[in-house]
Amino acid sequence: MTEGRLVSQPPVATTRRWIWAIQALVTAAVVWFVGRSIAGNWDQFRSLHVVLAIRPLWIMLSAALVLVTYAMQIESWRRIIGGWGQHIAFGPAARAWSLANLGRYVPGKVWSVAGLVVLARQAGVDSGPAAASAFVVQALALGTGAAVVAAATPHAAPPLRLVAAGLAGVATIGVLVWPRTARVLGRLVRGVASLAPLTAGAAITGAVLTVLSWITYGTALWFLARGLLPVSTLPLTQAVGAFTLGYILGVLALFAPGGVGIRELVLVGLLSPSLGSGGAVALSLASRVVLTLLEAVTALLTFPFRPRQEPAT
Repeated sequence: MTEGRLVSQPPVATTRRWIWAIQALVTAAVVWFVGRSIAGNWDQFRSLHVVLAIRPLWIMLSAALVLVTYAMQIESWRRIIGGWGQHIAFGPAARAWSLANLGRYVPGKVWSVAGLVVLARQAGVDSGPAAASAFVVQALALGTGAAVVAAATPHAAPPLRLVAAGLAGVATIGVLVWPRTARVLGRLVRGVASLAPLTAGAAITGAVLTVLSWITYGTALWFLARGLLPVSTLPLTQAVGAFTLGYILGVLALFAPGGVGIRELVLVGLLSPSLGSGGAVALSLASRVVLTLLEAVTALLTFPFRPRQEPAT
């Protein structure tokens, strides 16, 4: 028995060391890309010749509302996971969501989705729901985002593109809610057992929370404008629609890490009529710096919330 244990231990220890080494490399890559994003936007922000009037209270309100938005998005993901009968506490869910969210800054959109799946598995979520939930989150963001843009700023994007994005999101949710297609997808995801259909209640709750998160995101941008610019004539609906459109187009831009560049171009184009070109550029870059810092801080603060019992390697 002793010899058998001695023989079996080294491969396990070696595997764990390799996993830790890979995680360290991925973490270092994410930190480097996030740092580069912050540094680049900060240099551009400082080079602007725009008169600013810093109001700390409005900026703090903007940051606080972004954190509330993160909490709603985490809860939306938890409800979707719960729609498959899986449970994950808010702390470990916040940790998984926050760390996976940083993967958006590494080129290629797969890192964020793959990271969410891996971290959900570490928190005890079955592989099928873990993988499917990552796609549901993206589908909800696109579908509800298109609806919010159409309602808040109907002339911001071609109607056909908004309809296409909305239909894509609805179709993805429908595939997972309908029992027949859910079973087929489950065989592809899990390879053995079928995936149970996602409950309609979980899909609706996730959609409502996602819509609310778009509104709070846009309101945070509106607060930030009041905290930076001497005079802000930006309507709240325009801030909500502009931010939402920039965010979803950044998600669809597969080779733009974190949507960098795409979101800023959209914001400048849609906000210039109200803020002028200089004010729009300043607000878009400031929003990028604030959001990136908050994403990094959130990941750092939630990192200690490890699941109580992690599955064996």
